[in-house]
Amino acid sequence: MNNKQSAYQQLQSHFNKIGELENIAEIAYWDEATMMPEGSGEARGKSLATLSGVIHELKTDTKIEEWLLGSEGDNSLDLWEQANVFEIRRIFDECSAIPVDLTEKLEERSFQSEQAWRKYRSDNDWDSMYPLLSGLVELVREKAQILGDIKKTGPYDALLDQYEPGMTSESIEREFDKLKRFLPGFLEEVLQIQDRNKPIPLAGPFEISKQRELGIEVMTKMGFDFDKGRLDVSHHPFCGGTPDDTRITTRYNEGSFDESLMGVIHETGHALYEQGLPAPWRNQPVGLARSMAMHESQSLLMEMQACRSQEFLTFLTPFIQEKFGKDSGETNRQLSAQNIQLLYRKVEKGLIRVDADEVTYPLHVILRFEIERDLIDGKIEVQDIPGIWDQKMSEYLGVNTEGNYQDGCLQDVHWPSGLFGYFPSYTIGAMTAAQLFRTATHSDLSIKSSLAVGDFTPLVGWLKKNIHSRGSSVSFDQLLIDATGEPLNSDHFINHLKARYQNDN
Repeated sequence: MNNKQSAYQQLQSHFNKIGELENIAEIAYWDEATMMPEGSGEARGKSLATLSGVIHELKTDTKIEEWLLGSEGDNSLDLWEQANVFEIRRIFDECSAIPVDLTEKLEERSFQSEQAWRKYRSDNDWDSMYPLLSGLVELVREKAQILGDIKKTGPYDALLDQYEPGMTSESIEREFDKLKRFLPGFLEEVLQIQDRNKPIPLAGPFEISKQRELGIEVMTKMGFDFDKGRLDVSHHPFCGGTPDDTRITTRYNEGSFDESLMGVIHETGHALYEQGLPAPWRNQPVGLARSMAMHESQSLLMEMQACRSQEFLTFLTPFIQEKFGKDSGETNRQLSAQNIQLLYRKVEKGLIRVDADEVTYPLHVILRFEIERDLIDGKIEVQDIPGIWDQKMSEYLGVNTEGNYQDGCLQDVHWPSGLFGYFPSYTIGAMTAAQLFRTATHSDLSIKSSLAVGDFTPLVGWLKKNIHSRGSSVSFDQLLIDATGEPLNSDHFINHLKARYQNDN
């Protein structure tokens, strides 16, 4: 065994320890969002801050530099090992630049801010949230400046690179500008079309226990492994945990079942990605999901592409009728196949991002991207957010949020949690999902016919082969080129919207 091989083995062993600690942190975060008593928040925040500090110290251990130097350029390493070294170098350089005390402060302040957000959002209380968010933003700016200096980018691009390695705000702006030119006019056209054939609104109550049963049935059809995962409830639907202990959540409303069901489907898309990651590379950086946008593409591919397809909705309708059908003729008309499809393809201008349809959703994301970019780069301050939010919501979607912080700038957990640079991933993910689904269904003609009988095996198999099992072994661009034959092309997303919405069906 030569020294370079020994160096790599030590590197891999060290990051296996880091991965195990990160697994513990993931479960602690899930517990905090789902089951932790309200009064335990301060203590949990301190514990997580300490754990974050320990992980940070391990990621910046000076021995890593020695092991990296002994591993980089070692031709005896296979392609996966070389890719792992590349990812470890990126992590080490980035983490080494951030002082451990700043990491711990960010962790504790983010936790406190998120805990407070839950109350202040419910109370529509911007004034109380403002000082907490301002203090957190100052810490995030400090981190962004440090990362920008080592990456030779602007502060916001440095944060963006953490979620979408290699992408810049300039490249995202080019794609988003195309959508901003297309979507407003298209939205008005779709609204006129749908005005001629409106769905019958759902009228509950729809028992929450039955909503949960329906969600679990769909998760099972999709291939979720309940031996290594579970479904719970939280304020904000999310997928957490680890590939071998995958936790997803949704939220229920007795007035309708459509929100919780599509929330379950969306988060199951995330979970299938996690459960499909390469087992031999557990706890190694190369074994992680490629990026937030690729992760979001997997959830949106399931929610928007596959499960709102005519094939799957036709299959799903009898299950909905079985759970919620009544003797009332009006109720049965609500739950007809035609009405279910109209409901799940309804387009409207709304306030809430997570409830938005796929036509208006990108405009919600573009708004957030533009605000957080200017906030981190110092062009605006936290106090400016509500006014800018109101102005952009009026301009992009024609809705008024003045004074409505709960459904306006306080609606998302991301900023109170310290997550800046994340929002673009949602719409990049939507574009990626359209491109992947088009390629998958063209390369395997059985996928759509299988969805019509509730069989996700061909689709999930294609995704596991082309996306899930490859982890972070190649770049986002290369992964997409290998899977579809071309880099990201927003035309596929635009063409998908035209095909689905430019008709009366």
